[in-house]
Amino acid sequence: MEDINIREAQKIVDDWIKVHGVRYFNELTNMALLTEEVGEVARIISRKYGEQSFKENDNSKQLGDELADVLFVLICIANQTGVDLTDAFNKSIEKKTMRDSSRHKENTKLL
Repeated sequence: MEDINIREAQKIVDDWIKVHGVRYFNELTNMALLTEEVGEVARIISRKYGEQSFKENDNSKQLGDELADVLFVLICIANQTGVDLTDAFNKSIEKKTMRDSSRHKENTKLL
């Protein structure tokens, strides 16, 4: 698959759900799934970059795979609630730019 934008990703997920998933899980189930997937990302991060050691059954887990799982469920939630992630992301960047344009540069903790 070639590079895709966010809007295309939302369409790909929606098409996948219609063909393979029967229907979207309800929003509450998807929220629980998102939390579960974020937990798997946290598990890898805590072992690879933190102080925990890998367990034998953790060795096959890949950060990219788990981040992609988070993205998939996040897109499911956006699709089923009518959120256009492209528009939402653009608004978020604009908001952060206006609010934080100098805040981080002036943060002595980051220097």
